[in-house]
Amino acid sequence: MFRAAAARTQVGRVIGRRNASTNVAVQNLESRWKTLSTSEQNSIAKQLEEAQKGDWKVLTSEEKKAAYYVAFGPHGPREPITKPGHNGKVFGGVVATIAASAALFYVIRMNGSEKPETFTKEWQEATNEYLKSQNSNPITGISSEGYKGTGYVGN
Repeated sequence: MFRAAAARTQVGRVIGRRNASTNVAVQNLESRWKTLSTSEQNSIAKQLEEAQKGDWKVLTSEEKKAAYYVAFGPHGPREPITKPGHNGKVFGGVVATIAASAALFYVIRMNGSEKPETFTKEWQEATNEYLKSQNSNPITGISSEGYKGTGYVGN
């Protein structure tokens, strides 16, 4: 009985010492993590791992927060690729690209040659006459009885 009580107090002292040593290392860990060297980061991670093997009720809230940050925080491979303000830059780039495309389209259309000769009304009427002579689409199209459409004549 006395041995069990002595063992509990000894374990409590070890846990208390362990918590005291890690408590200093884990204060404001989120803000200090990037400034720590790799060896310091690894030693803190190992200390927290050892502390988590014990009773979680004994851990302080700082240690729990630090353990969560080390396991799931935005550092290393989980660091965000984009920085704040990135969405605005992407939106501006897309708008600029669309505007440049519209300007290029306008310049090409203004400097392009005249419409092809197949766009003239005479050509389209000649196409209609040719299709009628060939009896093209005799059921519902231009060669059908009572056809009232314009055929290939556009506006």
